[in-house]
Amino acid sequence: MAKFGNSVRLLGDREFAALAGTAFARSQAYSTILIALALYADLFGTTGFVEGLFGTAFAVVQLVIVLPLGRWVDTGNAKRWLLGGFLVNVAVFAGFALVDSSVHIILVRMVQGLGASVLWITGATVIGEISPDDERGRWLGSYNQFASFSSLAGDLVGGYLLYAYGFSETYLVLTLVTLAAFALVYAFLRDNPGGRKDPEDAGGIETFRSLLGLPMLRALVFFRFTFSVGKMAVIIFLPIYARTSFGISAFAIGWIMAGGKLTKALTQGFVGDLTDRYERTYLFVAVGALLYGVGTATIPLAAYFEGTVSPVTVSYLGDSQTLGGAFFALFAAYSLLGIADSIRLPASMSLFVSEGEAYDSVASAMSLRSVSWKVGQVVGPVLVGSTMDFTTTETGFLLAAGFIAFATTGFAWQARAAHRAARDPGPVAPGDD
Repeated sequence: MAKFGNSVRLLGDREFAALAGTAFARSQAYSTILIALALYADLFGTTGFVEGLFGTAFAVVQLVIVLPLGRWVDTGNAKRWLLGGFLVNVAVFAGFALVDSSVHIILVRMVQGLGASVLWITGATVIGEISPDDERGRWLGSYNQFASFSSLAGDLVGGYLLYAYGFSETYLVLTLVTLAAFALVYAFLRDNPGGRKDPEDAGGIETFRSLLGLPMLRALVFFRFTFSVGKMAVIIFLPIYARTSFGISAFAIGWIMAGGKLTKALTQGFVGDLTDRYERTYLFVAVGALLYGVGTATIPLAAYFEGTVSPVTVSYLGDSQTLGGAFFALFAAYSLLGIADSIRLPASMSLFVSEGEAYDSVASAMSLRSVSWKVGQVVGPVLVGSTMDFTTTETGFLLAAGFIAFATTGFAWQARAAHRAARDPGPVAPGDD
C-alpha cells in the first residue's frame, strides 16, 4: 500500500507529476459536479426520474465507450487521447455554466461521461505502461491516492465555491485546474507512451468468454451489476436529498460527502493488509457490501433526526452554517458507507486480478469489472428515481438497500461455491497427471 510520503516523492518524476495532475483534475471535477447537480435539482424542481437521468446519461456513454476506448488507447497515441480528454472537460464546464433546463444538464452529463472515461482509462493505462517494472504497485497506488485526495478536495473546496460564489466562478476554477493539467501533460509526458499492443492482442470476444467461464469471476460480475444499481442511486440522490428535502447548503453537502471519503482513505490500507493475509478474500467483499446496504438503509433516518436533534451553528471565514439533525444523520450514514467500501474494494480488485491471471488477461478482467458496473449505473438511478416519484424519497433509498442486499446474498452463495470448487476440484481421472 502506497504511503503518502512515497507518493509525494514520486512528484519529483515529471511524467508522474503530469499524470497525477490528470487524476487530480478528473476527480475534483467529478465530485464538485455531483454537488452542483443537487443545486440544479433544487433550482429546476426536477422529478426523481429526471434526477435519475442525471446519473444514467453520464453512465450510458461510458458503457458504450469503455471497451473500444481501451482498445484505442492500447494501440494508439495515449498522450493525444489525454490531451483531447482535457479539452472535452473544458467544454463540459462551459456547458454547465450555460444550462437553463434539466434537458441541458442531461446532455452535458453525456459529454462529461465521455471526457471522464478518456481521462480515467488513458491515465491509468499510461501509468502502468511507463512505471518501472519493480515499482508498478507504488506508481499505481500513488496515482490512486492523488485521485482520492482530489475527490476529497472536490467535496470541500468545490462545495465551498458553489456555496460562496455560484456556478460560473466554480466552473472557471475547474477550467483553470484542467488547463494546468493539460499543460503538464503536454510539456512533460513523452509522446506515444502507450500504443505497444498489437491490435490482434488488444482483447477479444473469446478472451471475455473464457474469463466468464471462471465461477468466481462470474460471481463478481453478477455482484457488481446488481450492487451498482443500489450504490449509484446513493451517489446521485444523497446530495439531492440533502438539498431538496432539508435545504442543506452546498458547502455542508461537501462535508457530508467528504466524511465518506475520509473514512475510506483512513481504513482502506489496513483492510488491504488483512485481505492479503486471509484465504477467503470473497468474504471481505460480502461483508463490505452488507455494511454498505446497512448504511444505505439508514439514510432515510435523516427525516427522523431533523427536528429531533438540536441544530448546531458553526462559524468560519466570517460566515456561519446551521446544521440540523438531518446533516448529522447523513454524515454518519455516508461515513459508514466509506468504511464499507474500504472493506470491499481491495478484495474486489484483488479477486479480479487473480482471476484474470488464469488466462493472462488481467486487463480484460478489469474491463469486465468496469462494464458490469456501468450496466447497473445506467439502470439504477432511473429505477430508484422513478420509485421516489411514485412513493417517497425514503422508499427509494430502501429499494437501493434491497438491491444491495440481493447482490450480497447472491454473491456470497456463488463465491462460496466457487471457492470450494477451487479447493476441491474433484477426483483425478485414471491416467491423468
